[in-house]
Amino acid sequence: MYGIAIDLGTSGFRAQLIDLGSGKVIEASMTANHPLPGGNITDHLDFAITVGQDVAHEIIIDTICKLINSFNVDNAQINKISVCGNPIQLSLFQNSEIRDLAYAGRNMQRRLGIENVERPARIFEAHEIFKDHIHLDNCKVIVPPAVRHEIGADALAMMMETDFLEQSVPTLVTDYGTNAEMAIKVGNRIITASAAAGPAIEGQGVSCGMLARPGVISDVNIEGKYWRLTVLDENMKGRSSHLIDPLTGEIIERSVLLPIGITGTGMIASLALAMQTGLIEKPPKIKNGHLILSEGLFISDDDVKEAGKAIGAIRAAQLTLIIESGLTYEELENMYMTGASGTYVDPRKAMYTGSCLKYTRKIVQFGNTSLSLARKLLTDDSKLAEVSELAKKLTVDHLMMATSTTFKNIYTCELSYWTEGMDMDSYNRFLKIYKLPPLPSTFKEPEMEKHSSDIEPTEEFITRILDNIGVVVEESAIGCISCHKCEKECPEKAMTIVCKDGHVYAEYNANLCLGTSCKRCVGACPVHAINYKEIKTLSDGNEYNKVGGKVEHHTKKQDVK
Repeated sequence: MYGIAIDLGTSGFRAQLIDLGSGKVIEASMTANHPLPGGNITDHLDFAITVGQDVAHEIIIDTICKLINSFNVDNAQINKISVCGNPIQLSLFQNSEIRDLAYAGRNMQRRLGIENVERPARIFEAHEIFKDHIHLDNCKVIVPPAVRHEIGADALAMMMETDFLEQSVPTLVTDYGTNAEMAIKVGNRIITASAAAGPAIEGQGVSCGMLARPGVISDVNIEGKYWRLTVLDENMKGRSSHLIDPLTGEIIERSVLLPIGITGTGMIASLALAMQTGLIEKPPKIKNGHLILSEGLFISDDDVKEAGKAIGAIRAAQLTLIIESGLTYEELENMYMTGASGTYVDPRKAMYTGSCLKYTRKIVQFGNTSLSLARKLLTDDSKLAEVSELAKKLTVDHLMMATSTTFKNIYTCELSYWTEGMDMDSYNRFLKIYKLPPLPSTFKEPEMEKHSSDIEPTEEFITRILDNIGVVVEESAIGCISCHKCEKECPEKAMTIVCKDGHVYAEYNANLCLGTSCKRCVGACPVHAINYKEIKTLSDGNEYNKVGGKVEHHTKKQDVK
C-alpha cells in the first residue's frame, strides 16, 4: 500500500509517493508554480474572497489530482494522503472558513460571526474532499491542526522537524518562502511571526526569474574575474554551466547545460557576488545597468529592488523578533533555515545580502520541514496525536508585523537601503532615531551545518515537474468589442478573449495570472466588459476525464520537462 505526502507551499505544491511498508519515497512530483492566481499568499486569499472560495478550492483540488495521477501507481493502492501547509492553504483545501484569515480586526470578525475559528486535526474519507474528481475508495486524508489562525501546520512542522523545541539557547527558525514563517525561542518563551516577503524570494516577479525547475540558475560562484553558473539538471541537481563575464554577457566557457531562467537562490547568489565585487556599490544601482548571466538572461536595477523588498521584509521581521524577545542581536545562538529557499541557498551569500542574519554562532539548514511532517503523518500512526498535543500545549506569543511599529520602522530602513540607495551608516542612524539598536558592524564566521534535505532528489527517485497545471478560469465578457487591449496589457500573457456559441468570454490561465493584485486587463478594457469577479473554472481534462460522474485514471508516468 502507498501514501502520498503533500506540501501545499505558497509558491507551489510538492508531493511524494511513499511505500507505507518501508517508509521510502518511491516517486516525487511538484508543480512549476502555485495553481492559484497571484504572486503570494495574500493574493491567493484575496482571490478566494473576491472571486469565491469554491473556485479557489476547485483549482487546488484539480491540481492535487494531477499530482496524484502523475504517480505510476493504481489509485486503489493509495491508502493515505497527508497534507501540510499554512492555515490559508489548508482551509482552501478543505473548503472551510477563511474570512477570519483575511480580517484580523476583532470587530470585523465579530460582525461576520467568525470569531475564534478553530482548526483542529482532521481525518477525512478521500471522497469527502475529492468527490467525483478522482476515485480513491480506500483512502483517508490526514490534515494536521493549527494552534490558531496565525500559526499553522507548517509553523508546527518548522518547530517539530528541527530540534528547535529542545533548544535552551536563543534560537531563531525561518521557513523561507513568499510568506516567510518564523519563530524565536528564548528560554521557555516562543514568539512566532510571518513576513509577506513576496515572490522574488522564490524567483518570481523579476525579469528572468522562475521557480526551481530544470534549466534555472540556482547558484553563482566567482572564478578569477568571471562568474561560474550552477544550473539545475533534469533531476533537479545543481550542475556546472557557463563561465560568463557578468558585465558584458560574454560567455568565456560554454556549457551544454543551457540556463533558461534564474531562481530565488540564484538571485541571492548574484546579488551577493555583485555586492562583494563592487558591481553593486549601493543597491539598487548595478554598474553598467545590468548583470548579464547568459543570452537573454539578465538582472536589472528594478530586479534588485524587487529582490530587496523580499529580503528586507524577512530581515526586518527577524530583527523585530530578536528585539521584541528582549535579546541583543549578538545573543542569538542558532539560526535555522527551512523550506526550499532556505535549503538550497548558500548561507554565506544569504548572510551577505541580509536574508540570513549574520549575528549568530551557528547556522543550520534543515530542508522542507512541512513535507517531512506530512511524510511522518503517513508512516507513524501516533504522529497526528503528537502534533495535536503540541498544538494544545504550545504557549506562544504571535507578533503581527502589520501592527508592529518596530517592524514598520526597520522595514522603512530596508526599503530605503534597497530601493533608494541609502547606505548602512544612514540605516543605523535612523534606527537610533527610532530608538532601536543599530546593526553590529563586525561579526564572527558562524558554524555551518546542513541536514539531509526532504526535497532533494536521490539516486532512488527523481522529482517530476508538472510544467503546465492547465487550470483555466473564465468570465463572461458582456459588451466586449474584441479590441484585445486586455490581452496586450497582461504582463504574464495569461488571458485570452474567446468566442463560444455566440458569446464572448475572457479566459485566464490560473497558474500564470497575477490575480487580484494586478487586474491590468480590467483597467485596459475601454468598455468595462470584464471585472474579474464573476469567474468559474473550466475542466481541461489533461490529467483526468469526468465521464458520467466517473473518472478515467491515467497512470502513464510523465517525463521531467
